[in-house]
Amino acid sequence: MDLLHRRARGPAPGLLAAALGVALLATACSPVQPRQEAVDRPDVTAVTADGQELRRGGELAMGLSAEPDVLDPTTSSSLYTRYVMNTICEKLYDIDADNEIVPQLAADLPTIRRGGREVEIPLREGIRFADGTDFDAAAVQQTLDRHLTKDDSARSGEMGPVTDITTPDERTVVLSYDEPFAPITASLADRAGMIMSPAALDELGDDFGQSPVCVGPFRFVERIPQTSITVEKDPLYYDADEVMLDRIEYRIITDANIRAANLRAGEVQVIDTVSPQDVSYLRRDDSLGTLQVGSLGYQGVTFNVGNTDGVGNPPGEIDTPLAQDPRLRQAFELSIDREALVNSVFNNEAAPACSAISPDTPYATDVSNDCPEHDPEESLRLLEEAGVETPVEIEMTVSNTPDTLRLAQALQAMVADGGFDLEISPVEYSTLLDQQDRGDYEALQLGWSGRIDPHGNLFGFVVTEQPDNVAGYSNPEVDELMTRAAQEEGTAQRARTYGEAIEVLREDLPIVYLYRLTSLTGYSREVTDIATYGDGVVRLGRAAYLADPEAGEE
Repeated sequence: MDLLHRRARGPAPGLLAAALGVALLATACSPVQPRQEAVDRPDVTAVTADGQELRRGGELAMGLSAEPDVLDPTTSSSLYTRYVMNTICEKLYDIDADNEIVPQLAADLPTIRRGGREVEIPLREGIRFADGTDFDAAAVQQTLDRHLTKDDSARSGEMGPVTDITTPDERTVVLSYDEPFAPITASLADRAGMIMSPAALDELGDDFGQSPVCVGPFRFVERIPQTSITVEKDPLYYDADEVMLDRIEYRIITDANIRAANLRAGEVQVIDTVSPQDVSYLRRDDSLGTLQVGSLGYQGVTFNVGNTDGVGNPPGEIDTPLAQDPRLRQAFELSIDREALVNSVFNNEAAPACSAISPDTPYATDVSNDCPEHDPEESLRLLEEAGVETPVEIEMTVSNTPDTLRLAQALQAMVADGGFDLEISPVEYSTLLDQQDRGDYEALQLGWSGRIDPHGNLFGFVVTEQPDNVAGYSNPEVDELMTRAAQEEGTAQRARTYGEAIEVLREDLPIVYLYRLTSLTGYSREVTDIATYGDGVVRLGRAAYLADPEAGEE
């Protein structure tokens, strides 16, 4: 296949190439390093001023590990887009440090009526969009209608089977369903709940993401592709007095080593996705701090089992043993030693994952937590039973970052013992997103930042023709179980039904789940009031410089 190779621009491109070459050389020599002793580190979700004097004004630079996709709440799919949108597009609901849902633009949690078939959302008063348009029920209705009806919407499955959206008054929105849809509040605590200016939607239409207008502490200024995105304080924001910074510049710096070097040099004040190879150095630097929190998401390998005409379209037939015979995918999973991956590649800054449901949520069960044993001999037996020649050749598309390449080469070495010859095809992250949507891949390594409700981690990825089902997977039993789980009352019952779906997915394996990263955010101690929660989003809306930066403490 033809792959497009591009590199996101950032500081010192020569250093980026050198760092990438060093990573490849190191991993090629020894992809699986000796085991490290596990260290139990408590979550640190935020750094706060704790009464210290803050400096009003100034510009903060954040080193962003990948190029965001379109800045449109309806169509975007990238975690890195959510970093930027978090400062310019508030939601009806949000989550807090304890992963609890809290109101943001909504005045309170929804009122549920008619056995879950009616969801009434009260709205806050006195709020304006960045263009001066009033925030009201009609604006919310227009945004939610767009999520449901836009042809390329990535939010329709998150909204559930809405039959009607009404506005009894200017401060109330009511969603109606024929069947209950339990995940709706959690969905509205993410992109589905980002409300867009109706005036901007009317003017820009499909081009909204080129100049997004929402409610937020900051407003969009400009985007230089593959280089930076700049936002500035919004004077119309309802809580503008609490916003200390003048501007934030998100700089695209794809290489983790260079991001860390920029942080140490003071060129940026915050970086996301600190590499496990760098975190120990940052922790020893008294001028720097690190936020760390377990992820609700996962990283895995997705197989193209039916994506022939693009994501969201009916699945087609891919005439390869890997796509047609689940025994090959089962063998691939048995070839992987997840503990060794976590230990060697990520220095224990991650945890093995075997399903889309985090063990730290109330929806976890023995089924979702269970991991198959590493068994390359059983892998070889399955391949023999399937009647394929070994080694089975697989091309795996990955993003071209050193940490991902280190992971890919570790996988390459592991699965060789199980009868696979894994070819690694590195591309830029945005190219990877495009290829997965088109179905232009055989296998790809990618993850999901995670949601607090399992619906957000599973439904869109495994239900037939859903907008995130890049595998082109289809199983009527899974479709029925996932639909039923969203309709059921009570966490325990829903968890059991998700467990049933996971048992089927374990047989089909469109996705092999590998691990959950610890979200590592590095920051300069001259700044404060930044946070990273279980959804992986770095929050900078209330960030500020300390008047006395030497007084900063974690």
